[in-house]
Amino acid sequence: TTFLNLSGSGLTGEIPPEIGNLTYLIGLVLSSNQLIGEIPSEIGNLTNLTGLFLNNNQLTGRIPSEIGNLTNLTNLDLSDNELTEEIPPEIGNLTNLTYLSLFSNFLTEENQLTGEIPSEIGNLTNLTSLILSGNQLTGGIPESICDLNINFNNSSFNITNNQLCPPYPSCIEDKVGTQDTSDCP
Repeated sequence: TTFLNLSGSGLTGEIPPEIGNLTYLIGLVLSSNQLIGEIPSEIGNLTNLTGLFLNNNQLTGRIPSEIGNLTNLTNLDLSDNELTEEIPPEIGNLTNLTYLSLFSNFLTEENQLTGEIPSEIGNLTNLTSLILSGNQLTGGIPESICDLNINFNNSSFNITNNQLCPPYPSCIEDKVGTQDTSDCP
C-alpha cells in the first residue's frame, strides 16, 4: 500500500500533470498547502486511489470529469478551494464513495461551484457523508438523494448556503439550512 501524505507541507505552485504517472498510489493527501491552478485531468489515471484529499488549498477551475475514473475512491475531499463551474455528472461513477466534501469557505461569488446537483449523485449508494455547503448550487435537489444511506440528522449532511430551490425532497425538506431562493421560479 502506498500513501503519499504531504498535508501541511508548505507546497506551492500547481499540481503537475506528471502526478498521473504515480498509478501505484492508494492515497494522495495534499491538503492544507498553498497549491494553485487547476486539478490536472491526469489525476484520472490514479485508478488505485481510495482516498484523494486536496482540501484547503487555492485550487481553481473546474473539477475534472476524469475524476469519474477513480472508481475505487472511498473518500474525496476537494473542499475549501476556489473551484468553479458544475459538479461533473461523472461523480456518479464513484460508487464506492462513502465521504464526499465539496464545501466552499469563500464568500466571493467567483470562488464557488455552480449549476445543479447532478442526479447521478443518487448512484453513490455507499455515501454516508455529503457536504456541499457554501457554494452557488442552483435548481432543485434531485429526489435520488433520498436513496443514499446518509444520516441526514447529523453533520454528515450539509447543503446550506446555496441557491437550491423548493420543493425539497421529503427526506431532507427540514435539513436544507439557509438557501437563497430569490432566483427560484
